[in-house]
Amino acid sequence: MSYRYVQEHPWVVQAMTGFLSAYFMEHPGFRVQRHFEELESGMQVWVCDVPPTMKVRFLLRRLQEDIPPCHYKQTDTVPPARPQYVIDSPEKESAVS
Repeated sequence: MSYRYVQEHPWVVQAMTGFLSAYFMEHPGFRVQRHFEELESGMQVWVCDVPPTMKVRFLLRRLQEDIPPCHYKQTDTVPPARPQYVIDSPEKESAVS
């Protein structure tokens, strides 16, 4: 979760932790290994074990129903690195006169 998004909606960090805990109850192969704040960027990071059959984008779309408006993007990683997703505030549209 981006620093900007967390600053705009501080309660979302607890909501995300609760959401991931509940998701574990529904899908026992899913596990949160750890949660931390990345000091350089201020991002909140959750490291998760995700079963190969689980669709992470489905989990993210479901999460969007429970938190303030956001968008997510998958960052570029090189296998065997885990896929990474960043949740951020939607880009504000500039007003055209």
